[in-house]
Amino acid sequence: MVYFKSIKMFQLNRTMSIATKCVQNFKASYFCTRCLSTARTIDPDDIIAKDVDDKGVVTLNRPKSLNAITYSMITKLHKILKDWESKKTLVLIKGAGERAFCSGGDVPVLAKAELSGDKFGQEFFKYVFRTNGLIGSYRIPYISFIDGIVMGGGAGLSVHGHYRVATERTLFAMPETQIGFFTDVGGSHFLPRLRGKLGYYLALTGHRLKGSDVLRAGIATHLCRSSDLNDLEQALMKCSNHEDIQKTLDQFAEKDVPAFSLDPFLVKIDDYFSSATMEEITAKLTEDGSEWANETIKSLNRMSPTSLKVVLRQLKMGESMNLKDCLDMEYILVLNFLNNRKDFYEGVRAFLVDKDKKPKWDPPTLPQVSEDIVDFHFAKVPNVDSIFKN
Repeated sequence: MVYFKSIKMFQLNRTMSIATKCVQNFKASYFCTRCLSTARTIDPDDIIAKDVDDKGVVTLNRPKSLNAITYSMITKLHKILKDWESKKTLVLIKGAGERAFCSGGDVPVLAKAELSGDKFGQEFFKYVFRTNGLIGSYRIPYISFIDGIVMGGGAGLSVHGHYRVATERTLFAMPETQIGFFTDVGGSHFLPRLRGKLGYYLALTGHRLKGSDVLRAGIATHLCRSSDLNDLEQALMKCSNHEDIQKTLDQFAEKDVPAFSLDPFLVKIDDYFSSATMEEITAKLTEDGSEWANETIKSLNRMSPTSLKVVLRQLKMGESMNLKDCLDMEYILVLNFLNNRKDFYEGVRAFLVDKDKKPKWDPPTLPQVSEDIVDFHFAKVPNVDSIFKN
């Protein structure tokens, strides 16, 4: 992709005013030196790595923060997984506490660091995406217990692995469009590969899947009771090969799984979300007029119009790309979103900082988001190569 002249003008005219307004909109306390210094602070207890003979167990250990990923966590996790790939026969990852596997990245810390002029986000996402890619090509069985909340970055630490065990407490979502961002952590790869256009629907609307629906959607490979996870872990530690692992997971898996709650709408999802543009999607939903269609429109209307158009293109491109190429594309998107757009910072302010849930998107409507604006987010960044080259 190349920079269009109009895109250059768009960037030049808005970058300084965007940064100024966003800083003003955030609470002043978010920009104190002490807070900013926490972005790269290493917490010795946020990742617990346990050796069990030739197996390895990793626990994401920030239960009070729903195990949200920090720079400290992702750098350590990447190193651990690289080391264990040649030394272990199985890796299990889980979250501490009963509320979450992982709720995603620690977004407020990321946003305040970026707005202060610190390019921490670039480094953070590089480690996140490299870890996602490592999991996707892992040479030994990688098993995740996605018990509780698994959103955004939490999906990236689980869905690319061999086995994902959900429970009745699992709550899955990709809510990035609601905060003016895009579907990252390899969403470009795994979402278009769900059945039909389900992945498009989940990415654009932020729809939440609960319990057995996570299995029915193809996000999880197995469903078991949360009360059985400890016993399942102990049984897995006794497995000696892939066949043993599969048999053990099948043994603990729920046999009577409810029907998919989205089954009645899958035909419509496939039809409407296969449209070429967001305007066509919303037009079909409006013409439908059913309760489900109206609720879907309401969900889309809450999202950043720019994010919706970027994500739609992103998923279409990801259909024909491998995981690492998708992650490289997403890294370019990260850089352009962090450096040149207001909506991400405004979304963080509205939903995670002030929590007034009244974002002022810019542009505010889908028709006002031109192709030039969308092109801008995919434009190659000078001196940025594949994140997997070094």
